[in-house]
Formats: sequence, C-alpha cells, structure tokens
Amino acid sequence: MEIERKFLLKNESWRSLSTKKIAIKQGYISTNPESTVRIRIANSKGFITIKGKGNGSIAHPEYEYEIPSKDAEEMFQLFCKKTGIEKTRYIVEYKNHVWEIDEFAGRHKGLIMAEVELTAEDEDIELPDWIGEEVTGNPKYYNSNLSKM
Repeated sequence: MEIERKFLLKNESWRSLSTKKIAIKQGYISTNPESTVRIRIANSKGFITIKGKGNGSIAHPEYEYEIPSKDAEEMFQLFCKKTGIEKTRYIVEYKNHVWEIDEFAGRHKGLIMAEVELTAEDEDIELPDWIGEEVTGNPKYYNSNLSKM
C-alpha cells in the first residue's frame, strides 16, 4: 500500500534543501478509473507500475517493478509518446520525512508539486513553510490526468 499526500508549493525555499535530482519521463498505458499502468524512465532506469484505486482514502495498492531501460523506452515510444510527462524530481528530507518535489517541464512547465509518503493514513506530520495548498485526492493533479491534458 502506498499512503501519500500531495501539495502545491508556495515558494522555492525548498531548493536549497534538495539532496538529489532525478530526471523522469513517464507515460500511461492504462488510465481507467480502477487502475493505472505507468511506464517510467528515471535516470536511465526503467520501471512499470500498477496502481489501484484508493476508494476514498489516501492509501492505494501500488506494485512497481524495475524493467530493462531498453524495454521501458520502447514501451514509452509505442504507447506514451504523445501523452508523456517530463519532470525533474528533487528529494528533500524534512523532520523525519522524505519529500519528493516534482518540477514539470513541457506543456506543464511551471507546475511544481510535493508528495510525502506516510506509514499510516492518520500519521501526523509537520509541514514545511514552503508547502502550500493540499491537493491530495484532487483528480486535476493526478499524473495520469496531467498526461491527458
């Protein structure tokens, strides 16, 4: 189970806290309401991910597997080329949590979102001062929906 919350950012003070940078391109083979199937190429490594519906909660089943980067690139070109998403992911550690901050490129340039994974749905976290509006559960900000825009 993946349990995560997602936020927009209100400033860029997080940049000085970033410890890692990952170039990502991803696309979706399936985006039906019950599950998504995603191909991702992150720093030249390939992954296939299957995510299930969250049933109204912030937890949802997720299965992710590393696949040969050549296969990921071929699948991306075959199934996702026109709807692919490109972004840079920055890793920021803050108060015992790892934040993944995605800065989108291409047609979504200017969009920056932060995600934090939790160990429980009711886990209490201290939000950094650079965190803005929470968009957890807002379909407008699902990567699978961004790929269609």
